Amino acid sequence: MATAKRLVYGDVDIDMVAGPSEIVIVSDKHTPPSFVAADLLSQAEHDEMALVILITNSETLGREVKKEVEVQLSSLKRKRIASASLDSRGAILIVKNLGQAIEWVNRIAPEHLELAVSKPLSLMKRVRHAGAIFLGPILLKRSGIIWRGPIIFFLRRHRSILLAAGCGRFY
Repeated sequence: MATAKRLVYGDVDIDMVAGPSEIVIVSDKHTPPSFVAADLLSQAEHDEMALVILITNSETLGREVKKEVEVQLSSLKRKRIASASLDSRGAILIVKNLGQAIEWVNRIAPEHLELAVSKPLSLMKRVRHAGAIFLGPILLKRSGIIWRGPIIFFLRRHRSILLAAGCGRFY
């Protein structure tokens, strides 16, 4: 799709040329590390340039997720692709509080944002830039889209488009 859009850009109006898949997960200590790891890997295996980031206020959770990613990665069929993504564009950020995590989210403007925290609605109100937002410490991305973020009007017209590469800041 991206190649086709690049070929006609300038001759035909297009929405944008989408970038690699992106996921940012904001998590507190209430989310099972295995769930967080699974969702990080679900995006990492898309392509070698996928962006996968965990932002947490729990250093313990960050360490547990790192271990769990290594365990789950060993059994992935697309291990090489996921490993390349994690090595070049993967990160675990430890922040002082969840407010600081949302500041990072708004800078990154991810395609997929998971608010895997005990009170996601209070954090969601502060999100300004994200494609699709998934809520709750257990109901993560694999369960389906819960909130379509600031681009809901855009998505009604273009059903399966999620803004990547920080483009969510422009809609």
